[in-house]
Amino acid sequence: MSTEPMSFDRSLDPFEVARHPEEIPGKLVKPGATPILRATAIEKHFGDHHVLKGCTMTVYPGETVTILGRSGSGKSTFLRCLNFLEEPTAGMVDINNIVVAAQPLKRRDRAGLEDIRQLRLHAGMVFQEFNLFPHLSVLGNLVEAPIHVKKMDRKRATELAEANLAKVGLSEKRDEYPSRLSGGQRQRVAIARALTMEPDVLLFDEPTSALDPSLVGEVLKVMEDLAHEGRTMIVVTHEMAFARDAADRVYFMDEGQFIEIGPPEQVLENPKDERTRTFLQRFLQHGGATGGALAKAAVAIDDGHAAAGEVDEDLAAIPGLDALLKD
Repeated sequence: MSTEPMSFDRSLDPFEVARHPEEIPGKLVKPGATPILRATAIEKHFGDHHVLKGCTMTVYPGETVTILGRSGSGKSTFLRCLNFLEEPTAGMVDINNIVVAAQPLKRRDRAGLEDIRQLRLHAGMVFQEFNLFPHLSVLGNLVEAPIHVKKMDRKRATELAEANLAKVGLSEKRDEYPSRLSGGQRQRVAIARALTMEPDVLLFDEPTSALDPSLVGEVLKVMEDLAHEGRTMIVVTHEMAFARDAADRVYFMDEGQFIEIGPPEQVLENPKDERTRTFLQRFLQHGGATGGALAKAAVAIDDGHAAAGEVDEDLAAIPGLDALLKD
């Protein structure tokens, strides 16, 4: 892949320029499937700060896509633009044929606001900080939106909620309140809440970043199970092990641009762009390792169960790795 930033001919149909060779469907995508999500040439300015610079993404049903990049590179802003929690400055989003174009300088009419509402119904969001209603029980948090937003029958909403609580391993917590749950449990409730809305796509904004390290694993296990059962997910994360094990495709973002896109074995183990390699190097705190050995070491450290004696010969050649694994 070229190291030059992706550019787009704005005179073309924006959906025609959205497809790149790097964005081929994942292995589990059914033959003939069409994309469930297309984000085309997304731009975002905050005053004079150009945060997103022509970001394009294509996602097929059943895929898990991860977005990696250093803090401040624009990952979360891009995710929030997908369901218009942030109004893009330019670009277009299509989720299951609900198409909304950016129009930051024009007040939306009733039809335009309804399009955004429909877009959000198709894209469930899981936030860093859980955002549960503190005055509602766990079950109440799950059924509130289906009943009041989707006008779902309470019995059906409750059945869905209980099934999703079982999926995330929290059936026994249905009557508890968020204040009585651990951070990991609250995030699993937030995932179950998003599932209960039956979205086409789940959007995860660094779902483990606010958790105590000891609680990260239980959330990642739920997310990996969802990926393996074919849920369509876009995940902003720094969890290298999750990106390696669960993702069909990895997007690496730097300074508001997707500069490297491909399967995890390519992006993590054999990155082509120097900026990707530099990002991976921070997991080792050492500038001399590149390529597959670097990615393997990053994943080993991120897994949290590697010991210096368990790494392969490639990793053993990296100066300073023994001390880092012992920390």
